Amino acid sequence: MLYDTLSRSVQPFVPLKKDQATIYLCGATVQAPPHIGHVRSAINFDILRRWLTKSGYEVTFIRNVTDIDDKILNKAKHENLTWWALAMKYERAFASAYDALNVIPPTYEPRATGHIPQMIELMQILIDKGIAYAPGNGDVYLEVRKLKSYLTLSRQNLDDLQPASDADETYKKDPRDFAMWKAAKVGEPSWPTPWGVGRPGWHLECSAMAHAYLGEAFDIHGGGLDLIFPHHENEIAQSQAAGWPFAKLWMHNALVTASGEKMSKSLGNSMQVSAVLKRVRRIELRWYLGSAHYRSILEYSPDALDESAVAFRRIESFLDRAAQLLGNPPTPTLGQGFIDAMNDDLAVPQALAHISEALHAGNIALSTSDLKTLEEKSNEIRGALEVLGCDPYDPTFSEGGDIDLQKALDGTIELALNQRQAARERKDFAASDAIRDGLAALGIIIEDTPQGPRWSITYREER
Repeated sequence: MLYDTLSRSVQPFVPLKKDQATIYLCGATVQAPPHIGHVRSAINFDILRRWLTKSGYEVTFIRNVTDIDDKILNKAKHENLTWWALAMKYERAFASAYDALNVIPPTYEPRATGHIPQMIELMQILIDKGIAYAPGNGDVYLEVRKLKSYLTLSRQNLDDLQPASDADETYKKDPRDFAMWKAAKVGEPSWPTPWGVGRPGWHLECSAMAHAYLGEAFDIHGGGLDLIFPHHENEIAQSQAAGWPFAKLWMHNALVTASGEKMSKSLGNSMQVSAVLKRVRRIELRWYLGSAHYRSILEYSPDALDESAVAFRRIESFLDRAAQLLGNPPTPTLGQGFIDAMNDDLAVPQALAHISEALHAGNIALSTSDLKTLEEKSNEIRGALEVLGCDPYDPTFSEGGDIDLQKALDGTIELALNQRQAARERKDFAASDAIRDGLAALGIIIEDTPQGPRWSITYREER
């Protein structure tokens, strides 16, 4: 069951082709480093993709890169770079952030500038149908009053709209007509078309790329809530006017806010991913950004991030202790409560409640050495974390800085335990107790069991 923005209702997911799911996600406009609002969208739709895959679907996932845009051109001037060098610089920054947060790479990631022929083809179709027009100055516009239906996604009234501020109104038949193609300006990049040289409009790009890789109809179109109008509305207008059914279901993630305001570069309150990752580990940031329901606003604060990280470490600590007692890492399985929550429009908060219940039962099993329950609950927890992209045993989180720190911690504790055991064997109990108390002061608790010493980490709430 998934929420469809177009119908404003939760509906059963019924794919166009049995056991296959096709998704188009509006990706980055690569004009600056990614902030956590950008990667929240990527994580939300990564969770959708993982759940569809876990549910037995073969998923084709397309996420575009907008590499030509007014913002990119302006930022290139500011940074004294060519537009294409700036676009590539920040495309790499986004790719690095996606990789760091364990976002599965898309099936394909098309760039807008690589699909100019498809855009020209779409404009020609619409001009031939009398729905788009070229006034002769190099621009091409979509005549919105010629559409049988418009604004069905945002449910606005056409006459209430402000004029589209994407081009000079002099050449428009109606101020609300939007630019599919913009005439070349001196010093800006341009491509030839039958109507003059210029560059594509933002909305045209996604319609052409979605059609190129997913065909005239596909299952899900995703993006942030702020893209509903004008971007997604105009994508629908162009595509359906061309005779393409386009997306069957529309999904939108809510925004990340800071002090009640949308996180954006223009407001100056954005938190770059690279900066936040200096505060918490990659897996902890992913956990935090994926923990709210995708349709709920996530209000960012450092305190909330820290609390989320502490909660995740408790889960990790439990899995480590369970693995030590059971002799091997948990085998991922899924509990029915988690399955039900994820099938209910990706209800991650309810899924986390199931994890919390399993953690509580698992900790009781640890204290009573109930190995059967311990294995069952640790398996369920790891299976849930795997779907959420936060499996601590995933090699993605065992590379680079994360694994070095973990190996150093494990090795240091193991060395201390060996020294403690050696002191006990020579009956130097003062030294043995000193090692135990020293570890405890650092938050590392040693528990002697018939199977040997077992350690765990306690985390302080205040940081």
